[in-house]
Amino acid sequence: MSRDLVTIKGGKDGFRLLVDSSASMEEIEAEIKKKLEENPGFFPEGTKFELEVADLDRSVKKGIDQLLSKHGFGVDKSPKADNHTADNIRGIKKTGQPEQTTVQEMMVLNRTIRGGEEVTSQSSILICGNVNPGAHVIAGGSIDIRGKCRGMVHAGAWGDTNAVIIADRLMPSQIRIANMIARSPDSMEQSDFAERAYIKDGQIVIEPIER
Repeated sequence: MSRDLVTIKGGKDGFRLLVDSSASMEEIEAEIKKKLEENPGFFPEGTKFELEVADLDRSVKKGIDQLLSKHGFGVDKSPKADNHTADNIRGIKKTGQPEQTTVQEMMVLNRTIRGGEEVTSQSSILICGNVNPGAHVIAGGSIDIRGKCRGMVHAGAWGDTNAVIIADRLMPSQIRIANMIARSPDSMEQSDFAERAYIKDGQIVIEPIER
């Protein structure tokens, strides 16, 4: 099994970018591009990533910073403040001179969403846990579930047809993206891969992806 050279994980205060220090800049660049392309629309422009690696070469750190900047992202180089809001990610978009800022938000939940519970956000939602049967997750943007999804999930709830739904195990009772609806079959095979749902040619399509 090939090792992951780059891993993107959600945390309490944002996204963490874990990089294998033995990888070359070319390998890292290819892996980051691949992961960003696998999740179109999930990371809003201005999202910042906290770079986690013990002994990464300074030139490689600079290369990662430049690569993320090209995609409208950035590396969070400052220590985390103690008064950060628990479930919001805030990114800064730099727009040249004079410097202007645009705040992007994403809800991050580090828990399982239980049956009968509803989670709603105008932004994208990242859930580090399961979505149990009977639970509802509704997002104005995309939804990423780092666990099993067996409830109802609605991405792009206010009309964003570019929103996507991703889960480690995608077995929902119902999927909605914008105004499109897809129901799961009565008997669904569990995939060995994470899956992504998105709109293509006027219908919701589900395909396997690599995390």
